Amino acid sequence: MDENRDDRTHAVERLQELRGSIDNIDASLVHLLAERFKLTERVGELKADHGLPPADESREARQVARLRELAEESHLDPEFAEKFLAFIVAEVIRRHERIAESRES
Repeated sequence: MDENRDDRTHAVERLQELRGSIDNIDASLVHLLAERFKLTERVGELKADHGLPPADESREARQVARLRELAEESHLDPEFAEKFLAFIVAEVIRRHERIAESRES
């Protein structure tokens, strides 16, 4: 009985350690996304100032291929990586459109 309790206590402690690491990674992801969006905001301003379109399909295709490859190398599902990138790119394009519209006003 004591052995089961010790195993359970160890499992709970290990679970807390793992969750702490996950929390740290989540915080890093948020900070990285914030930095990424700061840069894409500047890209959107540059595009708007020079009449360039908000979306760049050839760049997006290259990025998808690059991220799928990185995902495979990292043993991450490439489909998930592509969906994640698509979500981010859609938000970037939406923001670029908003910037372009504000420049037109």
